[in-house]
Amino acid sequence: MNDESLIDLAMQDTREKMSRAVEHAKTEFGAVRTGRAAPVLVEKLRVDYFGTEVPLQQLAGITVPEARVLVVHPYDKGSMKAIEKAIQLSDLGVNPSNDGAVIRLVFPQLTEERRKDLVKVVRQRAEDARVAVRAVRRATRQDLEALERDSEISSDDLDWAEKDLEKLTHEFIADVDRLLSHKEQELLDV
Repeated sequence: MNDESLIDLAMQDTREKMSRAVEHAKTEFGAVRTGRAAPVLVEKLRVDYFGTEVPLQQLAGITVPEARVLVVHPYDKGSMKAIEKAIQLSDLGVNPSNDGAVIRLVFPQLTEERRKDLVKVVRQRAEDARVAVRAVRRATRQDLEALERDSEISSDDLDWAEKDLEKLTHEFIADVDRLLSHKEQELLDV
């Protein structure tokens, strides 16, 4: 394999890993509630279903009939208690109401203090995503340096690849910052 294809493979792999870190951050941000009900708030909740931890989305349909109301329709009525318990144990801050057929979750209006707390949570998750992107950069840099040590790429190629890697890292960190800015705005809008 020539120098460029080794570097291209490393950069392609890096781009995929960094992209996954940003996607994870986007998913994490989606799970932080903004005063509006959204299925993403509960669909990943782990429910103890007959001794197995299962995501809620596999046990029930989730709808949003009103802006601040989520309705969970269990596929199996026997899972109702387990779903209710998982919701109560979560950090959503809502009490489920069970009418025997569905579980309703009414999300209260967020207070100013709670909004600020959620902004802190989102900022921490953004920082976690930035750290993940930098960890990918560090691993790729080590791989590239190993290729140079093994004389598979030249030092000029290494310099070029490291500049490219730095540019890529800045792109993905900027993506995280854009997501953070959008989510903060969403949280602080009353």
